[in-house]
Amino acid sequence: MKIAVIGGGPAGLYFSLLMKQRHPEDEIVVHERNAAHATYGWGVVFSDIALAFLKEADEAFFRKFTAHHTRCDYMEIVHQGVPVRLSNNHFSRTSRIDMLRVLQEACAEVGVEVRYNSHITDPAQLPDADVVIAADGVNSEVRTRMAEHFAPSFDERRNKFAWYGTSQLFHPVSLIFRQTPHGVFMAHAYQYSPGHSTFLVEVDPETWQRCGLDTATEDESRAFCEQIFADDLGGNALLTNRSNWFQARVVSNARWSHGNVVLLGDALRSVHFSLGSGTRMAMQDAIALFDALCANRSDVPAAFAAFEQSRRGASDRFQDAARRSLDWYESVDQRMQLDPVSFAYDYMLRTGRVSHEDLRQRDPAFIAQVEAVKSSLREHAA
Repeated sequence: MKIAVIGGGPAGLYFSLLMKQRHPEDEIVVHERNAAHATYGWGVVFSDIALAFLKEADEAFFRKFTAHHTRCDYMEIVHQGVPVRLSNNHFSRTSRIDMLRVLQEACAEVGVEVRYNSHITDPAQLPDADVVIAADGVNSEVRTRMAEHFAPSFDERRNKFAWYGTSQLFHPVSLIFRQTPHGVFMAHAYQYSPGHSTFLVEVDPETWQRCGLDTATEDESRAFCEQIFADDLGGNALLTNRSNWFQARVVSNARWSHGNVVLLGDALRSVHFSLGSGTRMAMQDAIALFDALCANRSDVPAAFAAFEQSRRGASDRFQDAARRSLDWYESVDQRMQLDPVSFAYDYMLRTGRVSHEDLRQRDPAFIAQVEAVKSSLREHAA
């Protein structure tokens, strides 16, 4: 089988690795439009649930993949300057560059050919391929070209974001909320290497404009955000890497394949980072597509149908939860009057997928705090 993969991100590389290991006779070529090692962003975070799928699919690669990860078993919500600890939330973090390096090396070891600086925008450029996998990102050019077949939809969200790095180490996954005279600023921060953390700043568009960030340069925005989160950064600077403001774009597709072309990764479905790593969903999809193609070697349309059937439900449920999470962040100004414990509790319930009893089982100490606060509020009301 001849397989062409458009896009050398985690989804395309991981699928290629799995497929070449199982079927070394297949010709698998990954077309990556950028040069090798050219990547943007800082760290990537995985939950233990996400890593469990990788371990089950290929334990040897899983050990290589996680060898340099930074691990933590709790997170913190910082509200009104008070950190609230949420235990038994397990995360594994790594740099995006290191993650791609591990995937690239593993692909090379099994004979996957990765062609860098190979910019493919149309599957017609690959006439000899039996299967074309469009894993070319959230702004997929293949999906755009074939929009009439995939019927994509886009939900442009309100809030503005900028990705930064910092040498301030946030050992737990930390969500920081700062009330300022301009409005509310939020930061999603986590350590991903021995010396660096990701620091993603989020703000509503009205506050963003009031602060003049709509006309600020990249460096001016960085300096402004440093001031907002000075207490959290402990004197450390924010670091930039194409750290321009952007809005979250939720992508979904009515149809996942057409002919011998199938979507994968962010081209298929984007996932908001407040609910975990989109990389996790992309790699789970890669496993599912691999399984489907292995089970239907002589019938590509049947393989694509099996892939969609196995993942459509999980995809829809995850995106629904992600939208609820986005709604929570976009209306966080209505919750800033809550005390830190009640605020953290409200955050944990935001998607409707976690109940009070779920939290009691996961973190009884936190629920004891929640119930003590509720009891105190009832006494004061009486």
